[in-house]
Amino acid sequence: MKGLIIAIQFLTRLPAPRIAVSDAEFAASMHWFPAVGLIIGGLVAGGGWAGTQLDLWIGALAALLLWVGVTGALHLDGLGDVADAAGAAHKDRERLLAVLADPHIGSFGTVAIGLQLVAKLVLLHAAIEANILAAIALTPFAARIGPLLWTRWLPSLHQGLASRFRDAVHPLAVALWLAAWLAACWFVPGLLAAPVAMFLFGWWLRGKLGGISGDGHGAGIEITESLLLLAALIAARLA
Repeated sequence: MKGLIIAIQFLTRLPAPRIAVSDAEFAASMHWFPAVGLIIGGLVAGGGWAGTQLDLWIGALAALLLWVGVTGALHLDGLGDVADAAGAAHKDRERLLAVLADPHIGSFGTVAIGLQLVAKLVLLHAAIEANILAAIALTPFAARIGPLLWTRWLPSLHQGLASRFRDAVHPLAVALWLAAWLAACWFVPGLLAAPVAMFLFGWWLRGKLGGISGDGHGAGIEITESLLLLAALIAARLA
């Protein structure tokens, strides 16, 4: 359970016991990312449901605020950094890495974060209106399987978080989470779109930036979450 506590500390702003962590333990905590997604999803769905007692849009806003607040906008920051780097990708590699490492946000990143927040708000409202709270609860879980797959597939851009995770991800853990994802698809068929979303993002990232970093993982989680909510809505409409 130490790995779960480490993952909660890293991926959320939820209170957790402070413990000493080695580099190897921190890297191995990636195995627990999907479990943290279940916690995030439960809180977001619960907040959305509570808000609907007043109004559907209040429910969507409450869910979005919880989503951003619980994660500390960690993945939104990655999305902004990747957007800025993609805007500089036509230049040399050194420029690309410099933009990724720059803590300041540029115009590409600002637009990407703004669009993502609007997209999530609209998708959350539609999901609440369609009464598919299970999709909201399970989407963060499914999206956080992505880093396990991207780590095994994509080269690291530099010696950072992504490279530290690479050797720590065990194929058995990936297989177990994929089995859990298949079970979740029984309740939310839209989650079947997860492999497609993850592959398309990974393929784009490899072609555009040449590999993945910690920011890439964050951006991929954000994009996958939005695409899975959209897929869940389409599946519910077709049912």
